[in-house]
Amino acid sequence: MRFRVYFFPPLLLAAALVLLLAAAAAAALGGESSADRSDRRGGLAMAATVLSALLVQILIPVAAVIGMIFALVQWYLVSQVSVKGGQASSNNGHDQYLLEEEGYDDGATVALCAEIQTAISEGAESFLATEYKYLGIFMAIFSIFIFLFLGSVSGFSTKWVPCKADPAELCAPSLANALFSTVAFILGALTSTLSGYLGMKIATYANARTTLEARKGVGKAFIVAFRAGSVMGFLLAANGLIVLFIAIVLFKLYYGDDWTGLYESIAGYGLGGSSVALFGRVGGGIYTKAADVGADLVGKVERNIPEDDPRNPAVIADNVGDNVGDIAGMGADLFGSFAESSCAALVISSISSFGADRDFVAMSFPLLISSAGIVVCLITTLFATDFFVIKSVKQIEPSLKRQLIISTVLMTLAIAAVSYLALPSTFTINVVGHQPKVVKNWQLFFCVGSGLWAGLIIGFTTEYFTSNAYQPVQDVADSCRTGAATNVIFGLALGYKSVIIPVLAIAVAIFLSFSLAAMYGIAVAALGMLSTLATGLAIDAYGPISDNAGGIAEMAGMPHKIRERTDALDAAGNTTAAIGKGFAIGSAALVSLALFGAFVSRAGIAVVDVIQPKEFVGLIVGAMLPYWFSAMTMKSVGKAALAMVEEVRRQFNTIPGLMEGQVKPDYKRCVQISTDASIREMIPPGALVMLTPLIVGTLFGSSTLAGLLAGALVSGVQIAISASNTGGAWDNAKKYIEAGASDHARSLGPKGSEAHKAAVIGDTVGDPLKDTSGPSLNILIKLMAVESLVFAPFFAAHGGLFFKWLNI
Repeated sequence: MRFRVYFFPPLLLAAALVLLLAAAAAAALGGESSADRSDRRGGLAMAATVLSALLVQILIPVAAVIGMIFALVQWYLVSQVSVKGGQASSNNGHDQYLLEEEGYDDGATVALCAEIQTAISEGAESFLATEYKYLGIFMAIFSIFIFLFLGSVSGFSTKWVPCKADPAELCAPSLANALFSTVAFILGALTSTLSGYLGMKIATYANARTTLEARKGVGKAFIVAFRAGSVMGFLLAANGLIVLFIAIVLFKLYYGDDWTGLYESIAGYGLGGSSVALFGRVGGGIYTKAADVGADLVGKVERNIPEDDPRNPAVIADNVGDNVGDIAGMGADLFGSFAESSCAALVISSISSFGADRDFVAMSFPLLISSAGIVVCLITTLFATDFFVIKSVKQIEPSLKRQLIISTVLMTLAIAAVSYLALPSTFTINVVGHQPKVVKNWQLFFCVGSGLWAGLIIGFTTEYFTSNAYQPVQDVADSCRTGAATNVIFGLALGYKSVIIPVLAIAVAIFLSFSLAAMYGIAVAALGMLSTLATGLAIDAYGPISDNAGGIAEMAGMPHKIRERTDALDAAGNTTAAIGKGFAIGSAALVSLALFGAFVSRAGIAVVDVIQPKEFVGLIVGAMLPYWFSAMTMKSVGKAALAMVEEVRRQFNTIPGLMEGQVKPDYKRCVQISTDASIREMIPPGALVMLTPLIVGTLFGSSTLAGLLAGALVSGVQIAISASNTGGAWDNAKKYIEAGASDHARSLGPKGSEAHKAAVIGDTVGDPLKDTSGPSLNILIKLMAVESLVFAPFFAAHGGLFFKWLNI
């Protein structure tokens, strides 16, 4: 019987199980458990773990390799859809022909789709190349800052010094910490850059293929878009895990038993990831929204032409923006969350009984959670692409929601297994200024699980407030009857209300986790929320791919029913993008709090008392920073959009035959305007975030900086959720009117009606909220926290110059 590609995923799963069994056998033959180590060292207090160190050293890289292989298989399956005339395409692995169907495809349409895809890909690559050039300069300068600041803690000494926790033992010198922190920062930045670039490549590779498959049905198009999103999700999760693991193994060759120094230097990995994510999110967000706003205001409102009409000069730039903002930016963002949550958990655990007993298995608990997540997400993906096939538009959103539910349930079981196998039955977590907290392994299971299920709650709440299948968005659409003003009022009210349940879910997770395992519990709760990262990213990346597919269908002049199918995919994608942003913001809150705990521990702060002057000043200034940052990014979008609007108007007014479709517009000019504006405008908000912790810590000390971090966290989470959900609701209210799928929606339409124009204006206002300011705020709170952690030794040794000068 002929072997079919359809069987690749199940076979890959079987191969994964074989590898795991082989690893288990190898460990059983040669591994050393914590019980063995306890006996060998005279019986330290901590109980034994079931897994051995050798098995852990095998399982983590094996899981990462499985993720990479699965991503490549998904990429191969997507590649089977040809963008050349007369070639075979993929029908979920079964060969069929795309062309000469339904009497309307003469081959020219396919060629045009390929041409548009190439233009989008080249535009995205051009922007990322320019952005990464500037990021390379930033990385070089900031690497020098890290080395000089940390190296100066003890005068660039190369002598090993007595450890603070145990003066009888020696710890690495500050110069070594400075060097390894710098190396970790560069590794994190490069991995984040690679993650964003790979995501962009697969998205631009799959968009036209999704369009072509839509001719055969919405189910075929869904599978291509989701598989392409899975490539990004698994590559990012696997790359982040394997690079972090290799860095730990290599750094340990120098640090030896100095776990504290090792994991403090590893914190630079999270700083590098989030630094790139900040500029990627801000730059990509400004790019995409400048093009989107320009295309909508002139094309839809002024010229009354359809969205993604090929006559619109900004249409290519708009499609490019979906990839550099929502794909590359989101990938870098969630990679940063993964890196930071892992680093926070490792830093806190290094000063616990794990570090004191030098238990590699227990110390690797955060990495084992991420490893299990890759395998769980692999199984979950098969439910969307192989076990259940989409046959109608109504099944799209349920299929995506099913991904969230299945991954959460399976991950809960995986967490229980990892907690039992990789943790001793009882251990202690050190708490600065308090007695060590005794923790049992089942308590840590509840910590991780609380983060995981809080993420699911945030996801479903986000869906309820941003999907046009539910009342809140339909109310926003209905408000368009009386104009744009009431639309804006209803949208803002929806965004404010949408904050309530996510914040309560985060609060419950924080309270439960801290009660059970102090700051380490919060750190692993953040990891729990991110444990299904591969599935979350697949769902999120699916949206922009579908959006691009609809744009290509419109530009290629394909029949209206094809555009209806891609619009249905896109509408679900808007909701999943909002869900992805909800996950990113929720995880950022937990990650930031965990990093905050690691920072106060590292800086030696026993209590953060907000009624003290130094802390309160930091608190109120920190709460102001998200507003300042949002103002900068919103204005940047406005300035860039203004330039785009003027260019689009100029081309419509000065190019003869453009409105008649007789000539092509100058797409490249609009792409260049978005590129130049985004690169120029991303620098000030980026500098605000990067310089604030350094200035506050150096001039005002660690206590004031602790207050600043707390204020930014509390304020930033609320604004980020509200902004993202408000923008998402406005977008889907517009699509609700355009689709006209119900009597109520048809009463508001059709396109070009007054209600529709009001909805377009609301969507235009919401675009920078949901795609620039809102998503970037979660990076602000994470980045300031991890930067403070990395520079904590310098602030503790030399910070507070202003107060020292005043002798306060």
